[in-house]
Amino acid sequence: MKDESSAALRALTLLEQVAQAEHPVSLAALTEATGLPKPSVLRILSRLVDAGMLLREPAGKSYVSGPRLSALARDTLLNSPLRGERHRILDSLVDEIGETCNCTMLDGDEVIYLDRVETAWPLRVNLQSGSRVPLHCSASGKLFLAHMRREARERLLSAAPLPRYTPNTLCDVAALERELRTIKKEGASFDREEFLLGIVCMAVPILHGSRAIAAVALHAPLARLSIDGARAWLPRMQEAARALAGTYGPQA
Repeated sequence: MKDESSAALRALTLLEQVAQAEHPVSLAALTEATGLPKPSVLRILSRLVDAGMLLREPAGKSYVSGPRLSALARDTLLNSPLRGERHRILDSLVDEIGETCNCTMLDGDEVIYLDRVETAWPLRVNLQSGSRVPLHCSASGKLFLAHMRREARERLLSAAPLPRYTPNTLCDVAALERELRTIKKEGASFDREEFLLGIVCMAVPILHGSRAIAAVALHAPLARLSIDGARAWLPRMQEAARALAGTYGPQA
């Protein structure tokens, strides 16, 4: 039992090292960080890759989070004990702005809604917690792309065609890359009727250091809120993003 417990803790230590890194982590770096023998680290990493917890980069020398680890992180956030506190922050934001606000995170090649507070207006978009939207034509999605490592972003954008949802959807990678540079510079992302006609959105990052671990966004019909009108709420949205960041803790 002791050996099994020790092996589990070693595996958890390696998962933490990879999950906290902003770049793929090499075998040498993991060996140095953990102080474990290199053959032991390689053996554990191989098992974690087989289990879908980690992925090995194409060159075979570095590791990133795998789909199973990402799903675990998503489910943890969706069912976190702090979800009530985050919901209260969103609720206060909606009371002030008067439009729907949501909290999202990156999940593979999509955006998933962690939480959402609807406006009282009868005209609104019904997207519940757990709903998913594309990366290239949603405000949160473009925000995550803008904060992503260039290599990871290029892999995502080259994996499949970028479908057109409206006449405003950016389907050209070069045009999208220009938009992403602007987003990174401004610290906010806008959906200009790119996913749904008549609906605009603004998203700002929830940061852990320099990493965008999640996003907070507002949605509204263009008939009620213009892009300039949404931009006027940017300071308040950034304030909410800082409050939300405080609920994720040092290990986010």
